[in-house]
Amino acid sequence: MAEIEKVHCLIIGSGPAGYTAAIYASRANLKPVLYQGLQPGGQLTITTDVENYPGYPEGIMGPQMMIDFEKQAQRMGADIRWGMATKVDFTNRPYKVEIDEEKWIEADSVIIATGASAKWLGLPSEQRLNGHGVSACAVCDGFFFKNQEVAIVGAGDTACEEALYLSKLCSTVHMLVRRDEMRASKVMQQRVFNTPNIKVYWNTDTLEVLGENKVDAIKVVNNHTNEETTIPVKAFFVAIGHQPNSDLFKGWLDMDEAGYLITQPGTSKTNIEGVFACGDVQDKIYRQAVTAAGSGCTAALDAERYLGALEHAHMEQQQATA
Repeated sequence: MAEIEKVHCLIIGSGPAGYTAAIYASRANLKPVLYQGLQPGGQLTITTDVENYPGYPEGIMGPQMMIDFEKQAQRMGADIRWGMATKVDFTNRPYKVEIDEEKWIEADSVIIATGASAKWLGLPSEQRLNGHGVSACAVCDGFFFKNQEVAIVGAGDTACEEALYLSKLCSTVHMLVRRDEMRASKVMQQRVFNTPNIKVYWNTDTLEVLGENKVDAIKVVNNHTNEETTIPVKAFFVAIGHQPNSDLFKGWLDMDEAGYLITQPGTSKTNIEGVFACGDVQDKIYRQAVTAAGSGCTAALDAERYLGALEHAHMEQQQATA
């Protein structure tokens, strides 16, 4: 086996949840080691303005916010490293985590903050204009398109919720549904149909997002008639779901059918003692920077209590055998 390093508290992932866990764990003297993963800073690095995080009255750019989080964690003493967890072995404590397929870490506790990734349609223009009118979060970015026309693609409860949210801010919401029906619950569909400024397009696929440096329009096609239409809009929201970054933990940790890690209610505890989960990898409801940061704090406090209890038990054992 390759080189093995022993750590007290290992944090996997570096969005608001991971960095906040690192800040709290450092202050509790857990000497955390954090591996940033494939996308340091997580989903916030593909957002532009963040205006809904408390403490930034003028707003802040997503990437800058994550740099601030990282600097704060480092100032507290967190050991932040570039690298990706590629395999885990949670059979016994200390738990083993492989980094970059080359070295193994043995950790007394593990905090998982690997986040989730938005699902995209896969259009080159969608990626090119991401952060410039293309967004996967209406709650984050809808505010910037007040009184303007926007489009949203999706057919589930989340898409309906986001369309309704946008309808309160925007003049018209063009909702694109690929099939002739929605997957959303009947009650959510009804709310959409009852909202006069949401226009639903059935059997509609998006061909392209148009615009040079910002969204100007979308080109769509009716997949029954093959008729193409251009709809002028200022923003294009993709609400076709998120994929939690949890594949690494399959077979070890309990997860729901979508792959979100299951934690004990009111805690960050997974089904394995000493392994904690926080942020979007276990939260499919709120998915905000502020809720992720809060759950990162919870995970660090849970880890601190767990490690404290272990230490206490170890000392008692030593006294008993002395």
